[in-house]
Amino acid sequence: MRDIRYRPLTLMLAIGTLLLLGQALWFYLTGEYHRIPPPALLAPIMLVATLLAPVGGDHTRTAAGLVLICGFLLIAVELPRSTDLASLWIGLPPVLALLLLPLAPALLLNLGLTPIWMILLGDPWPDIDVLLTYLSLVAVTPLVPWGQLRQRALLHDTDPQDPECRAVSRAHLQERLAGEIDRTALLGQPLAVLLIHLPQLEIAEEQFGPKARQALLDGLCQAIAGRYRAHDILGRAEDNVFWLVMPNTTESGAQLVRQRLSRALEPVILVETGPLEIRSGLVIRHAGEDGSAFERRLHAATRSLATARAPDSRRPH
Repeated sequence: MRDIRYRPLTLMLAIGTLLLLGQALWFYLTGEYHRIPPPALLAPIMLVATLLAPVGGDHTRTAAGLVLICGFLLIAVELPRSTDLASLWIGLPPVLALLLLPLAPALLLNLGLTPIWMILLGDPWPDIDVLLTYLSLVAVTPLVPWGQLRQRALLHDTDPQDPECRAVSRAHLQERLAGEIDRTALLGQPLAVLLIHLPQLEIAEEQFGPKARQALLDGLCQAIAGRYRAHDILGRAEDNVFWLVMPNTTESGAQLVRQRLSRALEPVILVETGPLEIRSGLVIRHAGEDGSAFERRLHAATRSLATARAPDSRRPH
């Protein structure tokens, strides 16, 4: 199945194929017949890469390798003929390698090919300005993906959302829970946490793969979405356990929410695993209970629910 993520790459490769064909046609029209073979021979290879790119996986890596070979061969052919545009042509290999290869292999390849590009310029000794231009590009271009990786890591660390489902992440859930414990203790309000265990999650991944796992998570979060208050917090406490933190909620109100969510999840049926099965528990913080004691009881109830013991954790130990 073709992945939409590879459409920009496929489009660029298709444009590259058309440019090679257009270059060959231009050489034919201008009478430069000796320059027709390189673009004419490389165009079919680019076409193969264009067809392989949207498949994904190893095929996309193969397509990237074919494009890299085509690009380097075309540069090697044109570089000795374009002495006036040497700075332009010599800047293409570092950029091309960086676009198609991971950072470390691209950097090593660019450094290793430096003597070859200098020799192809045709002079006995490389022009120091061209050499410095090339080495500067090799040194500067890695800053772009490094900056992107750094920004992506920063966004991942600060993103409150869980990467797999529509719930807050574990770290953010702990922060929000601690804040709600302090707030409800200060105001003298009750605090309820509904525990939702998805026992099918591990089995679904082992038997049917990651797509079945994702379908379970999506089915759970979509069924729960919109069925709790705006200030309630749905978060992922463990890999297969979710918490619904409900501030200023009594035990009877929490039981109503528990029943409503159970009814919402009953009609959810997935292709691989069948009906969506959950186990739930309820932990209530009572007035005067220490926050750390409540958190310990909450984590103990989570472990018990995940191991299918599911004790009644509505009262403090």
